[in-house]
Amino acid sequence: MVGGVEEHLTVGRVARLAGVSVRTLHHYDEIGLVRPSARTGSGYRAYAAGDVERLREVLAFRRLGFGLREIADLVDDPATDAVARLRRLRGLLLGQRDRAAAMASAIDRELEARAMGIRTTPEEQLTVFGAQLYEVIGSAYPATRRTEPRIAARVWDALGDARTVLNVGAGTGSYEPPDREVTAVEPSAVMRAQRPAGAAPCVAADAESLPFEDRSFDAAMAFSTVHHWRDPIAGLREMRRVARRVVVFTHDGSDAAWRDRFWLTRDYLPEVSGLVADWPSLAELTRAIGGRAEPVLIPWDCADGFFEAHWRRPEAYLDETVRRAVSVWTRVGPEAEERAVTGLREDLSSGRWAERNRDLVALDAAELGLRLLVA
Repeated sequence: MVGGVEEHLTVGRVARLAGVSVRTLHHYDEIGLVRPSARTGSGYRAYAAGDVERLREVLAFRRLGFGLREIADLVDDPATDAVARLRRLRGLLLGQRDRAAAMASAIDRELEARAMGIRTTPEEQLTVFGAQLYEVIGSAYPATRRTEPRIAARVWDALGDARTVLNVGAGTGSYEPPDREVTAVEPSAVMRAQRPAGAAPCVAADAESLPFEDRSFDAAMAFSTVHHWRDPIAGLREMRRVARRVVVFTHDGSDAAWRDRFWLTRDYLPEVSGLVADWPSLAELTRAIGGRAEPVLIPWDCADGFFEAHWRRPEAYLDETVRRAVSVWTRVGPEAEERAVTGLREDLSSGRWAERNRDLVALDAAELGLRLLVA
């Protein structure tokens, strides 16, 4: 991509190509964010190839809503290289696309309602135009999402002797240890409103900007939420900052074998591969907290209805209530969902599913890529 492009670009030309003002570039230079390191023949400052690459990253992060101080930390991170930052940027952009798609789906539903003469309430209208992924799926959570005691025991054991625990991306409060002093963090108003009476106090905040001092808590935990964060690496580092111990339940989306092992993604919903294509690797997630990863097996009768929970109960995926409480189904879109459900229903009826997956019947638990990160 370098061929045919002049080696050094003037400030004015860079401003025109990037769609920003010269004043903006001068400001970036003044604060040390992007400093043109070359000189023109007339002695004016100019941008070398490396400067342009750095500016491209800065502008991308800026347009994703990051502050300049956050951006400086991101582009100067000694633990990443240019390729890793590009992959991270792509993942963030895809997440933004998913949120926009969720908003568009909500708007489509309102347009259909209006076409039938049904007027939405002011509350519904605000929900549509402020849509985030959890706002789309969150109302279905209480029906199928609850604490699975065997997995909870692993999480709580990993918390060790921690007395004060921060639960990041806390949702409705599942998996919060009952015998510790818990503070919850949840950005979604829909999820916060569904927290039961007597639940831990909940702060409206994002994982990437936790409003707490360094080492404010004995431990920080996050359960099945990291994949919803705008920037998983930044969120995990924030957890590491505010707590002396970190425990995270997540999945190894970078593991291609996981997608082949789980019959739902392998045979009916290959679109999931696209959703996790730019997900940080397990090594990157673990490195962000300076810890280790442990496999977590899913019991066949898992009480929590997350995506992989019904691996031995395929008929559950035909239930729309089950699907609505899992973000994957919203993210792949209605066409993929309808095709997958139709195919699964036909295979269950014909016996093809049972024939293809007869080895599962003998298993009490399955290894499907779920991991507990501990630091």
